[in-house]
Amino acid sequence: MDIDRSILDVFSTASAKYADRPAFTCLGHTLTIGDIDRLSANFASYLQNNTSLKPGDRIAVQLPNVLQYPVVVFGALRAGLVVVNTNPLYTQRELKHQLNDSGAKALVVVANIADTAAAVVPETGVEQVIVTEIADLHPPIKRLLINSVAKYIKKMVPEFSFANRVRFTDAIATGAKLPHEDVQRAPEDIAVLQYTGGTTGVAKGAMLTNRNLVANMEQVREALGDSMKEGEEFYVSPLPLYHIYAFTIHCMCLLTTGNHSLLIPNPRDIPGFVKTLKGKRFTGFVGLNTLFNGLMRDSDFAQLDFSKLHTTCSGGMALTRDTAKRWEEMTGCVVIEGYGMTETSPVVSFNPADAIQLGTVGLPVPGTEVKVMDENGNDLPNNSPGELCVRGPQVMKGYWERPEATADTIDSEGWLKTGDMAVIQDDGYIKIVDRKKDMIIVSGFNVYPNEIEDIVSAHPKVTEAAAIGIPNERSGETVKLFVVKADPSLTAEDVIAYCRENMTAYKVPKNIEFRDDLPKTNVGKILRRELRDEELKKVEAEVSA
Repeated sequence: MDIDRSILDVFSTASAKYADRPAFTCLGHTLTIGDIDRLSANFASYLQNNTSLKPGDRIAVQLPNVLQYPVVVFGALRAGLVVVNTNPLYTQRELKHQLNDSGAKALVVVANIADTAAAVVPETGVEQVIVTEIADLHPPIKRLLINSVAKYIKKMVPEFSFANRVRFTDAIATGAKLPHEDVQRAPEDIAVLQYTGGTTGVAKGAMLTNRNLVANMEQVREALGDSMKEGEEFYVSPLPLYHIYAFTIHCMCLLTTGNHSLLIPNPRDIPGFVKTLKGKRFTGFVGLNTLFNGLMRDSDFAQLDFSKLHTTCSGGMALTRDTAKRWEEMTGCVVIEGYGMTETSPVVSFNPADAIQLGTVGLPVPGTEVKVMDENGNDLPNNSPGELCVRGPQVMKGYWERPEATADTIDSEGWLKTGDMAVIQDDGYIKIVDRKKDMIIVSGFNVYPNEIEDIVSAHPKVTEAAAIGIPNERSGETVKLFVVKADPSLTAEDVIAYCRENMTAYKVPKNIEFRDDLPKTNVGKILRRELRDEELKKVEAEVSA
């Protein structure tokens, strides 16, 4: 396993070997690997010749699953920049924090959401904003049609204004006229800043190096074995490429083996998603539990052609036995569940396709060590629950400009503490049994109670608040918020409206309960565990009734 290569080394090799192979398809148009190579070179040329950006500077990329994403990311890497993957769903507060924390000097954003960025960019160090429309890499007539429909008929593009705006199409055209030079970065240099709450609620940038990402690409390819054949795969890509799980699979593993990904810009539109899949003979599918459930509830999904589907990968949240069983019955393909986290680039373990153990997250991928330890840092034997720790070439360099947080997470011997409670069986399979921290997972997205509580507690009519996750059939969990009022006039609707203004939709509490006080330790720390236990008892009582 050769991990001492840069992402550009891997990309250049793939471009030379598979130039004519289709790489990404979106909204009916396909780019080959050769197209990605050419267009990313043009974008790199623009960045090098027409901006003040220098190697090592950060560029934020706020794009959904569209063809521009791989072009922008590989172009930025070719210019020696560090990519800051940025969620298009971010609120103004969240985006402002990430831009300032990362020190991003440039932003690439899709026009559909550019109004949010326009409101905060003047308060950041961003010097250059490059705006793209949804179909900018389609042929001219189709581009005009799709972009016009989105803007004028569907009203999907709000009004916005930037003092330092450049059109993506102009940047590509300008770059095509000028030379560029690929900037070679060392394996230990940072390639991507991937923001995460980590094992606490403060959003931090995980520094993922070239070696981290190349290593995890190799680890996943080896774990998948013969099921990922060079130049023969056609994978469905509904998970956002800005998420490190999808990035590693689609932009690293598949692209560099000459394989093809079908990008789904809006997987929440299940009927539209299913319509896109009609007539396609896909071989692989990367998703998570809630997405599988949503698709299987659509009556047209069962009518699709699954005759070539041989690999379905699940991650991001726990896969339920019922979902796995129904998916296999409907598609004829078993679901392979794995485990990972942003800090591990992300894959730690994977169920072998020929030896799946439902209820586990499989075996460590090659080159990865795992152990569990107790609260005092002592290693525990097999079959004993403890905090899962990971060591391997995919473990991040650390948190961006947060040495104390890094030291709290990665020890002097390179072991990363995941914050998840697990059991390692005698056969080596890993079973996640609980979360050590209070993180909530909503449809595969991490939600941190500290963040929600901090925001809600800033409301002038709130004294204090506590957030927990409660089970939900559709999303795995939803957020329930317990609030102590400072003003009796405060309503649940007021709280939810306030949350919607200040946080991404999946973080917004679905249930609000007002309390006179909240359970606390003797030093005043809110006991979320007691609140969760109360909710579980309610559920058990309802079931028994």
